[in-house]
Amino acid sequence: MRFKLIFLFTIFILSCSETVPLSSKNELNFGIVIHGGAGTMNRKDMTPEKENEYRQALEESITLGYKILNEGGTSQEAVEISIRMMENSPLFNAGKGAVLTAEKTIELDAAFMNGKDLNAGAIASVKTIKNPITAAIKVMEQSPHVLLSGRGAEKFAEEKGLEIVDPSYFFTQRRINDFDKIKSIESSANVSIKESEKEFLSTQRYGTVGAVALDKHGNLAAGTSTGGMTNKKWNRIGDVPIIGAGTYANNSTCAISATGWGEFFIRNVVGHDISALMEYKNYSLEEAARIVIHDKVAALGGDGGVIGIDKNGNVVMEMNTSGMYRAHINSEGELTVEIYKN
Repeated sequence: MRFKLIFLFTIFILSCSETVPLSSKNELNFGIVIHGGAGTMNRKDMTPEKENEYRQALEESITLGYKILNEGGTSQEAVEISIRMMENSPLFNAGKGAVLTAEKTIELDAAFMNGKDLNAGAIASVKTIKNPITAAIKVMEQSPHVLLSGRGAEKFAEEKGLEIVDPSYFFTQRRINDFDKIKSIESSANVSIKESEKEFLSTQRYGTVGAVALDKHGNLAAGTSTGGMTNKKWNRIGDVPIIGAGTYANNSTCAISATGWGEFFIRNVVGHDISALMEYKNYSLEEAARIVIHDKVAALGGDGGVIGIDKNGNVVMEMNTSGMYRAHINSEGELTVEIYKN
């Protein structure tokens, strides 16, 4: 009789423990964060109409990614669709609406990384791939390489059936005007540059879109896409397609997408450094991002920001600039859209 009671009690305990699925922790903590670039953003220079345009674009992009996560889709799918939406918008410096090089062309970079297996793909200096983020994912999935550039990357995209467009597709009048203004300032370099012109020039270093996500399966992913710096020369490539610098994901720690002055983000290996501080020093995502952006990048003279999400669903949107286009949706469906630092 005693043995029977013990057996029944054991069965009862086991049945109770099975009422909460093991996956429930991740299902409760999934989420997505996106950014549309960091930089000098002053309220006085932003009309209510233009601010509303940006907020609406960010909301539409992140909502698509959140819908995928909420329905049990992967972080990879969520990151890709959110970034594609921003690449298709003329508001951001990625895809359509990218900035012009010194030769008055457009060169695009993108990268993607999966936190589950540390697999990654990237492309750089492409001129005809409509959605660079999708090409970066194809490099990861269907090539033995991590980074392809230029005509080789475009040929690869063509072979994989990705949408190819004429380079003119990416041009917008806004970016042409910015380019012309820079050239005008350059041509009068022997004359002292006004403060307003210095401020304008500083804004042309920035512009990137990115997304990081944690899905219900506990997998992290990060993606970033950009047109780089306005007036960049010599096929300059920034931090975006450099895995570990502008883009990084590791299920053990976090997923990171960066935006800012790329040279400094490369030199500080920003994405991986944040992850390493979490893994080896047991820092929180918030602590690690603050140290890297404010104590390391800024100390060298660089500026910009990062978005991140850790394996528990905690998020960060850290910057040392006056603003960063950004948005976040948590597992409860609560939406946050911000532009200015304060």
